Amino acid sequence: MTNVTLKVQGMSCQHCVHSIEGALTQAGAAGKVDLRGGTVDVQYDETRLSVEQLKAAIEEQGYEVE
Repeated sequence: MTNVTLKVQGMSCQHCVHSIEGALTQAGAAGKVDLRGGTVDVQYDETRLSVEQLKAAIEEQGYEVE
């Protein structure tokens, strides 16, 4: 398993947390949102997912990943 921290803009509430963490779960990863820090810590299997796929899953929810 690999861990990565992504900087995400536009997160402000619990709905944001659920949207992002849910999207990552559906993609096959585990995410933990830090609203104050504006980051998402993601644990994923690098043989099945790429960072680009993780970013796409978050961006599909309407957030901008730096």
